[in-house]
Amino acid sequence: MKPTTHYRWFIIFLVFIATTINYLDRQVIGFLKPILEKEFNWSETDFARIVMAFTAAYAVGLLVSGWFIDRVGTKVGYAVTIVIWSLAGMAHALARSAFGFGLARVGLGLGEAGNYPAAMKTVAEWFPKKERGLATGLFNAGTSIGVVVAVLLVPLLLRSYGWPEVFWITGALGFVWLIAWLIFYDTPIRQRRLSATEREYILAGQEGADDTATPSVRWTQLFASRQTWVLIVGKGLIDPIYWFFLFWLPSYFSAMFALDLKKPSWELMIIYTATTVGSIAGGYFSSRLIKRGWPTLKARKTALLVFAVLELSVILLQFATNVWVAVGLLSLAVAVHQAWATNVFTLGSDLFPKEIVSSAVGIGGMAGAVGGILFPMLVGSLLDSYKAADNLSGGYNVLFTICGCTYLVAWAIIHRLTR
Repeated sequence: MKPTTHYRWFIIFLVFIATTINYLDRQVIGFLKPILEKEFNWSETDFARIVMAFTAAYAVGLLVSGWFIDRVGTKVGYAVTIVIWSLAGMAHALARSAFGFGLARVGLGLGEAGNYPAAMKTVAEWFPKKERGLATGLFNAGTSIGVVVAVLLVPLLLRSYGWPEVFWITGALGFVWLIAWLIFYDTPIRQRRLSATEREYILAGQEGADDTATPSVRWTQLFASRQTWVLIVGKGLIDPIYWFFLFWLPSYFSAMFALDLKKPSWELMIIYTATTVGSIAGGYFSSRLIKRGWPTLKARKTALLVFAVLELSVILLQFATNVWVAVGLLSLAVAVHQAWATNVFTLGSDLFPKEIVSSAVGIGGMAGAVGGILFPMLVGSLLDSYKAADNLSGGYNVLFTICGCTYLVAWAIIHRLTR
């Protein structure tokens, strides 16, 4: 029976907005980097350490937040996490040294870590399996929209105010979202705004667990599961690449193509808008295969293989001498990444019951954050070394080659784990 209402899509819209704010707050420092490094005399290694402070806290936060959200529920858990990261985002305005920014990034990482565990638990609670790929793709598009908003908003705020005000204003947006979340969210069984037909449609397509059930699997036992290692590999090897795209692409275009980051950039807007297309298309692709009768796991793995092959195109950046060629290749690269990320996240809701999905996604996200700690160390030292040799473009070429090849390595391991 088809539902007569579509409240579940309004819920995913709220999650999309939260994810947009999450990535806006995360990305602001990347667009302010050229200004902050001049004001505070940062090196590439200093900035890498600030990024590492965020990712280290993000790793810890993912473990804690996944467990916390599974215990207290999605409504309270999501509310707590956005309050923490919004306060931390505003705290950047008070920093006056690399160490101070590092402390603010620690708070931001701890808070923002809760977004994906809460988001995937929301998907598991509110959607049948056949719709989860698309639902995940829709909310995951917030990662790119958040960056596009940053491309537009940060230069606009800089023209009217200073860099501290940018952090104050963007950090406060989470509290606006919080009001809507507390008013409109509850689980399908408890939600009075949900029609009976839509509730039946949602629950019939799930694994039959009770919304009020508590996790029956110990958190530590998840590490012994092959399914958990699918998420660890899918996130641990790949997340650091997207963070590199987020934090270093503005500097890449500034250095390689003299892009003025004090003005809204069409180049960056096009690239980060492409991630929206990739996120939604990636979720739609695997969901479409499932609706055509493909086994769920086969559909997800086939989609991941297609995306891994397409990601090899980023290696061609070393031959790009025209800014729009670089924009085209990077648009494809980030779109394909988001298609990959959407399907890895959806695997979490496929492989685990909704009572423990936040914990499982948290562990996978933690692995991505650990990779995000290590990869910036390589990026910072490599770029400093090549910059000292007056060959910064050579450093970026090495990094883009690493990025392009890693997806196939990750897919091969995932395939092995799920045979």
